[in-house]
Amino acid sequence: MDKLSSYRYKVVDVFTETPLEGNPLAVFPDAEGIGEETMQAIAREFNLSETTFVVPPTRADCAARVRIFTPRREMAFAGHPTIGTSYVLLDEGIVPRGTARFSLEEKVGAVPIRVDAGRNPMIWLRTPPISHGATRDRTLCARALGLNPADLLELPPQIVSAGNPTLFIPLASVDAVDRASLDSSGNAELRQGHPEPICVFVFAPTPAGAYSRMFAPEFGVVEDPATGSATGPLAAYMMRHRLVSAASGTRFVSEQGTKMKRRSLLYVHIFGEHGSEGIDVGGHVAPIAEGTLKL
Repeated sequence: MDKLSSYRYKVVDVFTETPLEGNPLAVFPDAEGIGEETMQAIAREFNLSETTFVVPPTRADCAARVRIFTPRREMAFAGHPTIGTSYVLLDEGIVPRGTARFSLEEKVGAVPIRVDAGRNPMIWLRTPPISHGATRDRTLCARALGLNPADLLELPPQIVSAGNPTLFIPLASVDAVDRASLDSSGNAELRQGHPEPICVFVFAPTPAGAYSRMFAPEFGVVEDPATGSATGPLAAYMMRHRLVSAASGTRFVSEQGTKMKRRSLLYVHIFGEHGSEGIDVGGHVAPIAEGTLKL
């Protein structure tokens, strides 16, 4: 019998300080030697929104290279895997404890990280460049979500991307966000010939910022408890439509995952007018479990 190889992993809940809330993530901190097909098979086995694999960087300006897989495909960039992996790298000492700034290499490029020190540090990522795409008809969006047109704000739903194209649909109330649903046929309607798979993000403005949900059936994710890669684009969309202040220094919170009993708090910090100097997304991390996978 061939000798089995062992790979350590840790599971953390991201964008929460409360175990069993937030968005769970499996991190393999020393994944050198695991092939791409095996990475995908492991992500399918764990069946979390994402699983990450840390390998040596190819860029001198990055502390590590991170490969991110949903149960169905590899991602160019994703928020909760970036935050959660950063926590594990600091906890493991791969990035020296106390480091305030470093970068992670992802398919989208170098992603800057900053750490606010504390008992449970707040970890921030700098959102990659944001692009604004096509809009969608409000009535079509309402039908695809099982809602009435009156449940939507009088604003154009639009695809906005920081690496993962996401359709943002602004709703009129928290109740409408909780009533929304999306199946594969509804998702196909909303995609409307877009060349890449899309995520669908619904939200309602709140005094604190936004109350949100995200659906990604094409990625094998029925609903995501916390979507850091979509939160920077959410801020850009909300600033464009004056749903939140566009002034430098603005901070707000997107609450996500509450409907599915995985409450997550994603913090946003705007730099420069309309985010011209960057949009940071941050959150806390709660460690949950660790183990060894034998292959």
